[in-house]
Amino acid sequence: MKTKLYILSLLGATSLFFSCGDSPEQNTAANPETVEVTVETPSKSNQSFLTFSGKIEAVENATLSTRNMGYVTRVNTNVGDEVKKGQLLIEINNADLQAKRGQVNAGITEATAAFNNAEKDFERYNSLFQDNSATQKEMDDITARYEMAKARLEAARQQKNEINAQFAYSNIVAPFSGVVTARNVEVGDMANPGMPLLSLEVLGNFEVRASVPESEIASVEQWTEVDVLVKSSGETLKGTVSEISTSASNSGGQYLVKVALNETDAEIYSGMYASVQFPTTAKENREVVLIPTSALITRGDLHGIYTPSQQNTAILRWVRLGRTIGDEVEVLSGLSAGESFITSAEGKLYNGARLEIQ
Repeated sequence: MKTKLYILSLLGATSLFFSCGDSPEQNTAANPETVEVTVETPSKSNQSFLTFSGKIEAVENATLSTRNMGYVTRVNTNVGDEVKKGQLLIEINNADLQAKRGQVNAGITEATAAFNNAEKDFERYNSLFQDNSATQKEMDDITARYEMAKARLEAARQQKNEINAQFAYSNIVAPFSGVVTARNVEVGDMANPGMPLLSLEVLGNFEVRASVPESEIASVEQWTEVDVLVKSSGETLKGTVSEISTSASNSGGQYLVKVALNETDAEIYSGMYASVQFPTTAKENREVVLIPTSALITRGDLHGIYTPSQQNTAILRWVRLGRTIGDEVEVLSGLSAGESFITSAEGKLYNGARLEIQ
């Protein structure tokens, strides 16, 4: 009797197991919903150019410093203030220079008196020498004293010029009209020689400074028109190659190339990063395959793109990318020119997802 009950229980459990296997959830997995997608084929370009990163900077800019040591007694401006050429910006304690200037002025007074006396003696002995009342030796001696007095007076005057020049480094003025972009000192700080105090620049006149490796610098030509993509805003600006460095001895094989930006209403500021596209001088331009950057799938350092299979299912392909061209990127491998790829989807894509192509 117990054996019959055990067999019946086992049959019931087996029936329940198969019943659960036919649940609605499993049926849904076996018949997944389709994802509506839009597909395109890659665009092609025959233009040959190189893209390098750079930074936007003001053409006219300056970092002000001093060659004197002293405490900052006054700072007359803040970041963002507009200043005029010659305007006093920073004052540094110059009590020691004032004392030296007093000593120099006293030396000038003494040297002037000695020179005037020597000049009178020279004129007197010169008249006597003309009348043969003074010897050649006396004339030579008085001439030497006159020249030495004249030299001492000139030396004292040059010392005053030196002191006045040092005063220019204790009263920092604006070298040109512009805007203060950085303030590195406060009242009471000790200013040291070469220490950055303020930074100024003229707004509205910008350039891009890009680094080009030695393997590509020969393809960049001066006065060539280029496109500049501002990374923060996505705007593309026009510019002209204005300067190409001929030495990379201090930059690790990277040559500095300056691109003057054309006048624009775009909101750009110094320090923004940009990509510069330089047309090359290659005789034979190769065809490149381009896809929009919005279609890329990025996972770590890998880049991929979804493509439709013959069974209308999604397949994730890993691709190797090249240069960025505006809002498109070059595909070096993983996708050929005639193949389709998915640009947008009304749902979540994954490997094997069933597709409904629009």
